[in-house]
Amino acid sequence: MEQKTIHNTSLQIHEIIIVTGLSGAGMSTALQVFEDMNFFTADGLPPSLIEDFTSLCHKPDMQHFRGIALGIDLKRKYLIDPLIELLPFLNSLRQHGNNLSLLFLEANEDSIIKRYASTRRPHPLEQEGYTLKGAMKEEKHRLEKIREHSDIIIDTTSFSLHDLRRYLQKQFSKTQDFQHSMWVNIMSFGYKYGIPKEADLVFDVRFLPNPYFDPKLRDNTGLQKDVISYIFKEEYTKKFREQLSHFLQEILPYYNNEGRYRLCIAIGCTGGCHRSVAMVEYLSEELTKNGYRIIKEHKNIPQ
Repeated sequence: MEQKTIHNTSLQIHEIIIVTGLSGAGMSTALQVFEDMNFFTADGLPPSLIEDFTSLCHKPDMQHFRGIALGIDLKRKYLIDPLIELLPFLNSLRQHGNNLSLLFLEANEDSIIKRYASTRRPHPLEQEGYTLKGAMKEEKHRLEKIREHSDIIIDTTSFSLHDLRRYLQKQFSKTQDFQHSMWVNIMSFGYKYGIPKEADLVFDVRFLPNPYFDPKLRDNTGLQKDVISYIFKEEYTKKFREQLSHFLQEILPYYNNEGRYRLCIAIGCTGGCHRSVAMVEYLSEELTKNGYRIIKEHKNIPQ
């Protein structure tokens, strides 16, 4: 049977990010990144709905979210002045003590044209009768004042999807309860059941002392102190677990910097009940101390 434990803390939502910018500059991608970072997200909202959505933050079942990120549509023709439409809501949120950021995404004309060519979707303002270039020019004009009042402006011209993810994770890491944005899934498994397909890194600990051959320990698991003591009583086993922990702490930042949302580390022994379980428990504790968000999983221990 499979057991999972998610280490997280409930935070009162106070981080509000308003996302806007030029069509084709990456707003939808940015909101997906925020969703992966445990923000509640919504897209395509008119300014008048900002207060309705931010009021959700105070509901008890929203407290597990880190914050709220809203994609605001400010380019529609009925908005006479987008800044005048938006400012009252921004001022009201700030007056109530919210940590608010207005994020504006933009890219150069050639880059946006290429993106529309690849997606084959129309520019929103083409529905008003503009050509693609005319729509881009008009949109840039309508949003000029919004750009001037933005807290953060990101030019995504040279950004890939992964570049934008890395940038946002780094930019907003100060709002997180963890030092690292990436989730680390550490699982124990038994080789006799096969290596987990979802594993990115696999470590074999079948060389460690096996409690299975001690009748007093056979029916226990690596969650029990007597089994843990048996496995790590030798100096070389203690040294190995420390070196493995140091190795992971050395390489995980590089995975994190690549903008990965999750990395799966599988630790295997013969049956997945003793040695791999004890090692996963140790590594989970050490990595949690170092600011990683840990999902701990024991795939093969009996319940």
